[in-house]
Amino acid sequence: MKYNFVTIEGNIGAGKTTLAHLLSKHYNARLILEEFADNPFLPKFYENPKQFAFPLELFFMAERYKQLKELLHTQDLFNSITISDYLFTKCLLFAKVNLPADEFRLYQNLFDIIHQQLVQPELLIYLHSPVSRLQQNIRKRNRSYEQQIADDYLFSIQETYTQYIKQHNIKTLFIDASNADFLGNEKHLQIVIEALDKEYEQGQHYITLP
Repeated sequence: MKYNFVTIEGNIGAGKTTLAHLLSKHYNARLILEEFADNPFLPKFYENPKQFAFPLELFFMAERYKQLKELLHTQDLFNSITISDYLFTKCLLFAKVNLPADEFRLYQNLFDIIHQQLVQPELLIYLHSPVSRLQQNIRKRNRSYEQQIADDYLFSIQETYTQYIKQHNIKTLFIDASNADFLGNEKHLQIVIEALDKEYEQGQHYITLP
């Protein structure tokens, strides 16, 4: 592979963790997975977003920073490749959707201080799926607190991600994951592996799975 640090992103239910596991196994890479289940505010947020959005996002930012800081600044003699299933900037993107303007300004000030201290990925893989497919995946994995997520919320997250990627001209493999089956279809995984063996310019590079 041409890259030592690759991050996979996408909306809720896009398949980030599945692809991260498969790529880390293929490359014998170090794997960084988001520890979302440890956030005590997550179920509360889905029940009462206005009340719990700010502590939810603060907790996520602190935990993601701690995890990435420890892992990315620790020398690993056996693994030269790192695969992560989240981008630290997702803190800011979700906060933009979830927080009112005054709280978001405060959050962004904290984010800007922390963000510059972290190593950034060399390449982003973005999995783009229609909301109907996301909802299907969310139902399938059956996390109780996710089952009432509204389509509008998923649309907002999707739009925020795509705007950010395009505005900042991030080096991105933008994958149409509408029919992705990385576990069941070896060809889908192989297409991603072959794509990771190429050098890319800044900006978005689009991949469609058969």
